[in-house]
Amino acid sequence: MLKNYIKIAWRNLWKNKGYSAINIIGLSIGMTAVLIIGIWIQNQFQFDNFYSNNTSLYKLWNKYEDEGKIKLQQVTSGLASPALEAEYPEVEHAARIYWSSNRLLSFDEKKIKSKGNEVDPAFIQMFDFKILRGNNNNALGDNNSIVLTESLARNIFGDVDPLDKIVMLDDKEPYKVTAVIADLPSNTNFDFTYLIPLAQPENYSPNWTSNSFYTFVQLKKGVDIEAFNEKLIGFITKKTNNISKGSLFLYPLSKMHLYSKFEQGIPVGGKIDQVKLIGGIGLLILLIACINFINLSTARSQKRAKEVAVRKVVGAQRFNLIAQFLTESVLLALISGLIAIGLAIGILPLFNKILDRPLSFSLTDPIIWISLAGFTFFTGTLAGLYPAFVLSAFKPVKTLKPISHSKKFVLNFRELLVIFQFGIAIILIIATMIVRQQINYAAQRDIGYNSSQLIEIPMEGNMEKNYEAIKSELISANIAQSVTRTGWSITQNASNTSGGFLWEGATPEQGNKIVFNLGKTESDFVKTLGLKLIAGRDIDYSRMLADSSSILLNEAAIREMNLKNPVGNYLKWGDKTYTIVGVINDHISGSPYNPVSPLLISANKNWLFNMVIRVNVTSSFSHQLNQIEKTLKKFNPAYPFEYKFVDQQFASKFGDQQQTAKLAFIFSLLAISISCLGLFGLASYMAELKTKEIGIRKVLGASVSGITAMLSRDFVKLVVIAILIASPIAWWAMNKWLQDFSYRIEIQWWTFSLAGASAILIALITVSSQAIRAASSNPVKALRDE
Repeated sequence: MLKNYIKIAWRNLWKNKGYSAINIIGLSIGMTAVLIIGIWIQNQFQFDNFYSNNTSLYKLWNKYEDEGKIKLQQVTSGLASPALEAEYPEVEHAARIYWSSNRLLSFDEKKIKSKGNEVDPAFIQMFDFKILRGNNNNALGDNNSIVLTESLARNIFGDVDPLDKIVMLDDKEPYKVTAVIADLPSNTNFDFTYLIPLAQPENYSPNWTSNSFYTFVQLKKGVDIEAFNEKLIGFITKKTNNISKGSLFLYPLSKMHLYSKFEQGIPVGGKIDQVKLIGGIGLLILLIACINFINLSTARSQKRAKEVAVRKVVGAQRFNLIAQFLTESVLLALISGLIAIGLAIGILPLFNKILDRPLSFSLTDPIIWISLAGFTFFTGTLAGLYPAFVLSAFKPVKTLKPISHSKKFVLNFRELLVIFQFGIAIILIIATMIVRQQINYAAQRDIGYNSSQLIEIPMEGNMEKNYEAIKSELISANIAQSVTRTGWSITQNASNTSGGFLWEGATPEQGNKIVFNLGKTESDFVKTLGLKLIAGRDIDYSRMLADSSSILLNEAAIREMNLKNPVGNYLKWGDKTYTIVGVINDHISGSPYNPVSPLLISANKNWLFNMVIRVNVTSSFSHQLNQIEKTLKKFNPAYPFEYKFVDQQFASKFGDQQQTAKLAFIFSLLAISISCLGLFGLASYMAELKTKEIGIRKVLGASVSGITAMLSRDFVKLVVIAILIASPIAWWAMNKWLQDFSYRIEIQWWTFSLAGASAILIALITVSSQAIRAASSNPVKALRDE
């Protein structure tokens, strides 16, 4: 019986090539979208979720109160990790990890810059990365041991066994290779290629109120996390003798990627919202493709009615007819599925360019094929279920009579499906436009300085001891207008601190509440960045030793401190007193979507890892970069020239939203394309049904434009209804999305008008192509007897 069903189904598909092609193309596009989205969603759920002791791994967070709001931060004091391990028996291991940095690794004549981290030795045991060579139990036991990833080891040593080989770090520190681990998978938030033991962590984060580390904790099996977090309440307060009211808590590492958004200290979502959104859009696109099948199948019901009647007369049961029609839809879905697999393989590399991490799937994995088979059967059943029941319900007596056009229920249902299709497409078009507007709005925000001529160069090798000579030569040669050093990139908020501050007129409670982002510089900071001095002067520690206790504050800090005359005033921080020498304008160093936070920039000559140059563009930028490279090679020959444009680093802050915008654009394009395919098929069929009517109208003098308008009117009406329904839904959804941004646009009415006009125009072009063709046909042929 099944063989017979398949044979008849194949004949029907082959007989109606045009309609079959429309359905196959639509379903293929929809299934391709779902396949790629499914791969992406699987990748998201596996993020940092594949370690053997995953259920006992946690990340340590700081929690503090600011103006009645509970705020969180992922960086912690360097003192937290050893204290937790020493004071709480529930802790199996605790490990800190310092910021990633590119450093020079040398072996013989081979020199490679690569990104790595300083970590506590327990780190590699906690995360049980796949060890290819060596032993993870003591891989970082020695202060001068180093662990390499497989690709980095191959790049440095080729096919030679790297174990026990000595590599030089920054051309001065020898490290012995103690282990080689597999390259990190794409679904992890770690991004190192080597690990070395953390040296002198007290210099990075010397007290409980300075936060510079990510800290990870592995609890022993059976520990109740909620009960343990209760124990951590007041931990920092006790350690700081009530100077800081902040507290610590552990959050499961397995939830970090998807559930890292908090409100009032409670997790309320995060990346999971995007996963749900993209997954929902994928299913809607598949549903749109299935609607095409339903619409075309029910629209052509009159042509299948006599077939159904004859089958019933000769004894076919309704079950047999349903099975026959479902076989047709499943066969069509199978063909579409095979095409979708090919499309997914071809499109995935292009899709990976949009994402920040590559995706892949293996066709040799049996689970993949089982999933694909189930997905294909589900899609075929979903698409064919309604047509199967509608077509199999026809009564032989009625269907063998002359054709009647009174099936208003089917027609009305078909209209609703068209409205649903275009409604989804319009919502996606509006969403794409609003996301793009929000990105442009934030990108056009005044960042507080001119970033176009700024470059950043890591301070490495001999650059620190030769810094003054490098700076002098760059300025005297007219290559640079100004040069400064900073602790880290000026586009990042890499460190902050809270608690223990006092200033004129402040209460201890105010001093404990304020949270400062921290910056470090030596001199010419304001001049190099092109900041505006609101009051006072710049820090000039290189020429004035008295500036060792000088600080700069931004306007946001002055507002929160409520200082009337800040310059010359003092700021006591712990056991040290600083003098405020200048107030600078608010400039964006963190998220461009959030308000500027209080910033404290202190004078320093140590721990300055970043050089900022304002290039003098008297000639081409490329020429000036070549001159900078020659200067650095002169004073720091062992290191390759590495630089970053500040404006490009700032632009990278829009990466997540640009990714969302690109995905929304692609999906809206897919939705409108599939919808238009269905509209094209329906218009083609309606024109076929009205062939004689069109012929009579032409004989009676109707124009091509008049007939085209007649055939297009009903479809355009459906699109207009879809616009009216979709617009308020889109407004509600995008208004909710915008609430996540402190600095955001107001949704404009013209966005909906433009999206609606675009949808109408696209529908008109789609329908008119068939309407014009039908209206231009020879009426003599149309009026012939069948």
